[in-house]
Amino acid sequence: MYSSKPTIVYGFHGLDKTVALKILNQEEEFKSSNNDYDWLGDGIYFWENNYARAKDYAEVASKRPQSTIKEPFVLGAVIDLGNCLDLLDQKYIDFLEFAYRSLKEDLESQGLPLPENSQFGPHDFDFKKRELDCAVIRYAHKLAENRGEKFDSVRAAFWEGKEIYPGAGFRKGNHIQIAVRNPDCIKGIFLPREKKAAHSS
Repeated sequence: MYSSKPTIVYGFHGLDKTVALKILNQEEEFKSSNNDYDWLGDGIYFWENNYARAKDYAEVASKRPQSTIKEPFVLGAVIDLGNCLDLLDQKYIDFLEFAYRSLKEDLESQGLPLPENSQFGPHDFDFKKRELDCAVIRYAHKLAENRGEKFDSVRAAFWEGKEIYPGAGFRKGNHIQIAVRNPDCIKGIFLPREKKAAHSS
C-alpha cells in the first residue's frame, strides 16, 4: 500500500569524452556491462543524483592500464526506473534473499559451488569483485521472468571507501547506484552543468 515512489531520477555515467559526445549526438548507445562481477548484474550503470561520484570514477578509471577512458567525462541521464528491483525496499530485499536460497539449492543439486565475492587486489577492502551478488541478481531476474515479470532496472545503496571518521558508520564513497536493464528507461541525456554562483537581485 505504501510502496509507490517517484520513478524519475537523475543518473550520472562516467566515461570517455569522445564516446560521451557520440552518445549525446545519438551516434552511439550506452553499453551495457555484463561482467560476472558486476554487483547489480547486467545493465548500464549510473550513480543516482551523484555527478561528483561519476566524475571521480571516470578520473580514477582513466589511470588504469589499458583503460578505454582517455579523457574523463560525465553524461547525465533522466531515468524512469520502471519496474525496479529496488533493494532499498523491503519486499525486494526479501525477494533477493529468496533468490539466494533458490540459487544455492539449485547449484547444490548439480554439485556446483556458489560463486564468492572477493577483492580485486590486496588493497581493495570493499569486495568489488561481486561474483556472488551478480549471480544472485541474475537468478532473481530468472525467477521473475518465470512468473511473467521483467525488471527494467536494479537500484541499491553501496557503502564504499574509508570511514569518514574513526568508528563511523559512514564511508567516503557511499552512493546509490542504478543498473538500467531496459534502455528505453533512459528518457533523455544531457551535459551536466557546473553550479553557478548565486545571482544578485
